[in-house]
Amino acid sequence: MMKVLVSEDIWEFDLEAALKEISAQRREQALKFKFEQGQRLCVLAYQLLKEGLRQEYGITENPIFEYNEHGKPLIIGHPEIFFNLSHCKEAAICVVSDQPVGIDVESIRGYKESLVNYTMNDEEIAQIKSAENPAATFIRLWTMKEATTKLIGTGISNDMKTVIDTLKYKYTTVERQQYIYTICANIKLLQS
Repeated sequence: MMKVLVSEDIWEFDLEAALKEISAQRREQALKFKFEQGQRLCVLAYQLLKEGLRQEYGITENPIFEYNEHGKPLIIGHPEIFFNLSHCKEAAICVVSDQPVGIDVESIRGYKESLVNYTMNDEEIAQIKSAENPAATFIRLWTMKEATTKLIGTGISNDMKTVIDTLKYKYTTVERQQYIYTICANIKLLQS
């Protein structure tokens, strides 16, 4: 089971009311964002998680998180539920699953050559340079890398050039007009 929830409705809800409806832990995280847009995206991602938990597991209480040594969140009291959250300027996204999963969403935008050289291997650099839309190709590859590190729970590591592994992981990438998101899951777990 895997459920993906996406929302672009960043400005469509009452932020003050929403802050009262989420956990104190998440409210504190949201209010750490300096700008309202960041606060709204943090709240919206959590609201998507709450909706996914309600739809798939009948859970209606606010989830409380604990974190592994690399900052990957887990829901206290529900070790059987795996989830991941992400947001960019245009959207918030959540994936809920019964198996480990990672997700990343990024706005399609320009990039620095130095970042490409630091994070991409030779084959990926060639893909970017030969692409009709190099910025979208870079973001697609970046979301694959980020979703992988979020799946394995390490966050961005020093070895970003080799993190994509299509023999070990299944990648599902969706390109929208202004952003791209990728979901990463273990192939072996999906087959069992």
